[in-house]
Amino acid sequence: MADETPTAPTDDTASATKETAPKRRRSVRALKPAEPPAAAVPAAKEPRVPKRASLDPATARALRLRREADRRRPRFVRQAAHRYARIGRDESWRRPRGLQSKQRRHYGYRSVVVRIGYRSPARSRGLVPSGFRPVVVRTSQELAKIDAQTEAVIIARTVGTRRRLAREEAARRLGLHLLNPIATPESEE
Repeated sequence: MADETPTAPTDDTASATKETAPKRRRSVRALKPAEPPAAAVPAAKEPRVPKRASLDPATARALRLRREADRRRPRFVRQAAHRYARIGRDESWRRPRGLQSKQRRHYGYRSVVVRIGYRSPARSRGLVPSGFRPVVVRTSQELAKIDAQTEAVIIARTVGTRRRLAREEAARRLGLHLLNPIATPESEE
C-alpha cells in the first residue's frame, strides 16, 4: 500500500488548527485614509457664494407657508386622465367644461378642480426654494447688475458651452449663486 494518496484532514485535526491559530485584528487606524496636510498656499480671495438668499421675515414666512401648502395641495388631474394616456401623461390641467361633467359640478368622488384658494402666498411667488429670485443671464455685463444676496443666476440655454463656462467662472468670482451649473469647482467636489 505504498501507492496511497494523502487523505484530507479529519474534522478533529481541522478544528485543532482553528483553535490554535491566533486571531488577527485589523486596526481601525489602518482603515482610515491619511488626512492631507493643511494647504500651505492661501486660497484666492473670492467672495463666498451664498447657499440661501437673505430674506426679510415676511418673505421667509411666506416661503415656509408655501412649503406647507405644497405638501397639502392635491394633484390636479384632468378629466378622463385615467382613461387616455395622452391626457394624463404630461400632468397638464384643463378646466372641465362639459354640461354633464361631474368634475365641473364638484362631485365628491371626482378629483378636485383648480381654485384660487390653492395658490401660494404672493411674496413667495417666483422664488426658488432657496429663496432666490432667478435671473436669466446671457452676457457677462448682465452678471454685474445682479444682487448676490437676493438674486440667483440662470445662464440662458442659448449660450454655448465655451461661453457658459466663462460665465460660470465670472459668477463664482462675483460670489453669485448659480442655479444651472455644468461645471463644479474643486472646492465643492
